[in-house]
Amino acid sequence: MFGICGGSLDLLALLKQILLGKMRLSREKIIRLSHQITEVLVSSDDVEFIEDRDTIRQQIVQILQGSLREEEKADGEVRKKITSQKKEILEGSEEWDILYRKYYAEELRRMGVPHQGSRIDERRT
Repeated sequence: MFGICGGSLDLLALLKQILLGKMRLSREKIIRLSHQITEVLVSSDDVEFIEDRDTIRQQIVQILQGSLREEEKADGEVRKKITSQKKEILEGSEEWDILYRKYYAEELRRMGVPHQGSRIDERRT
């Protein structure tokens, strides 16, 4: 669950986890997160809205959904690479996990997404 702590949200860390593929979001979570991001932006003295809140929130939803689609595309490409190996590699094996992490990092780089040696295993279930 996403929450606001002491009037501020550790939004950057949460978004980083989402965009790096460490966290998978349902539609409901995306909508809830979009409301919270909007509220943080509204409460910031550094942000001036030139559109209404709902338009901004809808854009946030579209950005998050687009990021998730890209992540799913990368996951599919990685799985395709692994299954195309001459030798059969069983999913869940150490070799499969190593290849998955390697190919996933390569795919993210190819897509222009910065990637740190993150734990990707949570996403694959």
